[in-house]
Amino acid sequence: MSKSVLAFTAAAVLAVVGLTRAVPGTEKARAIPAPAVDEQAGAATSEVAVLAGGCFWGVQGVYQHLKGVVSAVSGYAGGDKNTAEYERVSTGRTGHAESVQVTFDPHKITYGRLLQVYFSVAHDPTELNRQGPDVGTQYRSAIFPATEEQASVAKAYIAQLDQARVFKAPIVTGIESGRTFYPAEAYHQDFLTLNPTYPYIVYNDLPKIENLKRLFPELYRANPVLVRAGQ
Repeated sequence: MSKSVLAFTAAAVLAVVGLTRAVPGTEKARAIPAPAVDEQAGAATSEVAVLAGGCFWGVQGVYQHLKGVVSAVSGYAGGDKNTAEYERVSTGRTGHAESVQVTFDPHKITYGRLLQVYFSVAHDPTELNRQGPDVGTQYRSAIFPATEEQASVAKAYIAQLDQARVFKAPIVTGIESGRTFYPAEAYHQDFLTLNPTYPYIVYNDLPKIENLKRLFPELYRANPVLVRAGQ
């Protein structure tokens, strides 16, 4: 995150009082087609997905509002353990991407549905090594599969969306297997929920929550599952 505090522009002020303006380029956000290939739920009632799509504040906020999600934790993936700290990741030289570890019940929501939300409202998968105002490889669009099946579902879905030309530009989302997730510092957790009037959140992330509610009403949960509450 450039995490520089954005000035309260007229648009941000309007957003704070409830007239939320969409992030540039997402004004017409729409639900994209569901994956034709998805995981089949087995006996397990808990599964983990790790997704990167720019600043983890907004991505975490989206999944905290999703039914079937048990927890969503901001963190880092793609690099080594000894560089998994915010100041070092922010240099863009660690290999890490700001990521979110989503723990979910596959009997309530599938991995494919998580990816549908990821591509529909959580971020723009056509932006290379950036998201909105944030630039660098640490803001790349990336999926970190936990299993071979997750990798297969993700690859098939990206091919499906590209073939259907769902987006105006090619999808640049990378699939990076075999990477470890490291939780971020405590002050990054639940940031969207705890700081709803923070200018960066108002302008870049609250529109994602509104789009989730509008496009996936059957999946939207009003009360987010929070890290700090230990839920």
